[in-house]
Amino acid sequence: MLTLRLQFVLLLALSSIVGAQIKVAVLHPLLGDLVEKVGGDRVEVVDLMGKGGDPHKFEPGAKELRQAQGAKLYFVCGKGLEPYLPKLRDAAGAQKVIEVGETLPTLKAEVLCDHDGHAHAHEEIDPHWWHSIDCWRRAATRVRKELSAVDGKNAGFYQKRATEVRKELASLQRWATTELAKVPVKSRTLATAHAAFAYFCNEHKWKMLAVQGLNRERVDSPKFLAEVVSAIRKENVRALFPEQRSNPKILRSVAEGAGVLVGEPLIADGGSSIEEMFRHNVSVIVGALGEK
Repeated sequence: MLTLRLQFVLLLALSSIVGAQIKVAVLHPLLGDLVEKVGGDRVEVVDLMGKGGDPHKFEPGAKELRQAQGAKLYFVCGKGLEPYLPKLRDAAGAQKVIEVGETLPTLKAEVLCDHDGHAHAHEEIDPHWWHSIDCWRRAATRVRKELSAVDGKNAGFYQKRATEVRKELASLQRWATTELAKVPVKSRTLATAHAAFAYFCNEHKWKMLAVQGLNRERVDSPKFLAEVVSAIRKENVRALFPEQRSNPKILRSVAEGAGVLVGEPLIADGGSSIEEMFRHNVSVIVGALGEK
């Protein structure tokens, strides 16, 4: 009888070890989607910003840090998107804060800026690396390595799931390439509200034109906007794509002046999942610019 009891206790202990989860905090919902895909049931993901948040404005406060208490890792986007990282490292421990973007290529977006009423182009770092499927494939490897470092007993599990994630992303890439090929070469300029799509355009060899640069709330002079209209006409732009948080008044004014359509909103900064974001954006772009 003692032996049976001992066996039962050991089985309970073993099941608790196998079923134990590591807690991971993320500062962007799409990072949460990736960590959940790689980590599976071995990981508890806490999304501090939430799906409706704006990564350009969000900063975790005391409430969010309490939610993340006990987290082994904090995954953040990096590339200058989160100016509060020094404070987060002080609060959480520098070794726990993982900038996923630091190992990814850095692209600069050419943006039009208002200088004394004239439109001048200059380059700014685009932190929106999540619009590149190749970046997500690299990010999956980074997440797998970091999870394995703090949870070595499940390293094989994370390896297997990361491999599956990369396969799914490769399939998504093939679909996106096939769909975007429906747009004539002369129409492959993506005109958007703010400069969030440098990675997307680079990956698919498109040209990007951003009306409001990196700041979607910027208000420009009428003379500057007139020059933006001229640039849109010069680039043979057929549609101007707003985003969920862009300034509709400015975009409508520019579109009317240029004689182009206003397309459906693109997902620039959020979305429920990586795949949902890409499928939505590609479908919207092809729907507006593809040959009818």
